[in-house]
Amino acid sequence: MNELKEYTEKLFEDIKHIDEDGNEYWEARELQQVLEYTQWRRFENVISKAKLSCENSNINIVDHFADVGKMVDIGSNTKRETKDYRLSRYACYLIVQNANPKKKMVALGQTYFAIQTRKQELSEKEYSELTEDEKRFYQRDLTRKGNYSLNIAAKNAGVKNFDRFHNSGYKGLYNGETANDIAKRKKLRYREDILDNMGSDELIANLFRISQTEQKLNNTKITGEINANKIHYTIAKNIREVIAKNGGTMPEKLPTPEKSLKEIEKENKKIEKR
Repeated sequence: MNELKEYTEKLFEDIKHIDEDGNEYWEARELQQVLEYTQWRRFENVISKAKLSCENSNINIVDHFADVGKMVDIGSNTKRETKDYRLSRYACYLIVQNANPKKKMVALGQTYFAIQTRKQELSEKEYSELTEDEKRFYQRDLTRKGNYSLNIAAKNAGVKNFDRFHNSGYKGLYNGETANDIAKRKKLRYREDILDNMGSDELIANLFRISQTEQKLNNTKITGEINANKIHYTIAKNIREVIAKNGGTMPEKLPTPEKSLKEIEKENKKIEKR
């Protein structure tokens, strides 16, 4: 049973994808095979039940079940578009909860996703026991999710130039520095992610900027790109002023870790292979 459990966990991770923004997702067609559903129509019924569970929890379905289509070969140099979904971890969790528990892979999937979801909800005591690098990974995951939600709020407010929008926040928090300025100061390579090269304290400051801006945009129904940029800058600047008032270290003065999170991930993967 333990061997089967380990195999299942590895299988779920093997079909996980990472998009260009570093967000993890699963494809429904691949999950269908793992959960041993031979017919798509039956599996789509499970997805429909999972969507309903999501909706009943007052959670936006689109954020977790994204409709996507794929072109597949059907012979004679002909392709046909087939329906698929891009699923979040939470969506996968809801799917296995609504799937047939008599299937062994479903039962193991229920345990797997419940455990993995719980790992992302650390108590204060659990967090304090993490190493600095573990705290960085934890906070980076939160900022990644936060930025995803912030982008949705910004888009709803009318933002089209997201680089300018995010730089408005950086300028407020970093005393006028843009993302490129921060990268240069940290001596990063071209297009290297600045958030992957921050310590946990710096990530927390940015997470606060992100979450407060998202709340402001959603709660006040701000409209117009100029207004959204101004709100982002003002909130970030206010956070900077609070840090100064409390005698804290300014974000640009915080040390840059010796290794980026991506470098640490690569090293960990090499160790695992050995």
